[in-house]
Amino acid sequence: MPVPEIGAPAPDFTLPGVLLGDGGTAERSQYSLSAQRGTPVVLAFYPGDGSSVCTKQLCSYDSDLDRFRDLGATVWGINFSDLDSHESFARKRDLRFPLLADTDRSVVKAYGIQMPGLGLKRSVFIVDANGVVRWKHVARIGLTYQDSETITKELAALARR
Repeated sequence: MPVPEIGAPAPDFTLPGVLLGDGGTAERSQYSLSAQRGTPVVLAFYPGDGSSVCTKQLCSYDSDLDRFRDLGATVWGINFSDLDSHESFARKRDLRFPLLADTDRSVVKAYGIQMPGLGLKRSVFIVDANGVVRWKHVARIGLTYQDSETITKELAALARR
């Protein structure tokens, strides 16, 4: 599948995810993109729980989570790891946004970011309140990531439309 174009409907999906709650509880539930209508969603696809670049990326998003929330946005991290791996990673780094498990790689395929034999391309998509892709960054090499500043600027521009 090709990467969705700006202005195209975002491929819908439902995935299991884990979210750390207050007191360190881990809540496991299903997350559906279509259920987020009315709220922009930042989909952060990252190659692996605990790798150095992924840890920097997700920790930076977590540190700026209030900035995302102030713009009305929700952040979801997505990769192939299972919920146990996600929970362990979230606990170790105290991540406070959902990590979703695309263990069958269906969502990565739907977003056109699978790299056969290597996993996935580090990617970020901003999906608006109507379920439309409004911004994206798909890395050719997964050694860098889009920082919170860039993403929140795009969210702020979206809010002004």
